[in-house]
Amino acid sequence: MTTQASSGGTRIVVGVDGSAQSGLALRWAMRISAATNASIDAVIAWHFPMSYGLGYVSDQWDPETDATNCLKDAVDQAFGSEPPTGLRLLVRQGLPAKVLLDESNGATMLIVGSRGHGGFVGMLLGSVSATCAEHATCPVLVVHGDRPVR
Repeated sequence: MTTQASSGGTRIVVGVDGSAQSGLALRWAMRISAATNASIDAVIAWHFPMSYGLGYVSDQWDPETDATNCLKDAVDQAFGSEPPTGLRLLVRQGLPAKVLLDESNGATMLIVGSRGHGGFVGMLLGSVSATCAEHATCPVLVVHGDRPVR
């Protein structure tokens, strides 16, 4: 899967963690981008929880690769073989809320799921939606899992 560059115009940032609600957030972004001609930045963030500094972490584990695979899988599940034009896949290291707030600077909208669970250890989205809604400099759409978006 290739990523496309942002058009430089309006931009929607979507937080992805591999949960069903982040898949809904991607589909909402597609609908809104079609109506507004905005590009979509699908963003996944990963970090090492503090407990990992004291314990054993396998040198076989590559969190960036896991995050990339999780993001690609989420995009494939949300869009199938026809991702929206202007979609960029962004993998960032850091706390999810901070990464999403940073990425959403200058964006038209930030879309996140109301709850996430993460696809692997190190991608925690517990209170991310609340933090983003409180601190973002753009409008925030918090997607609740009421019904699928087509």
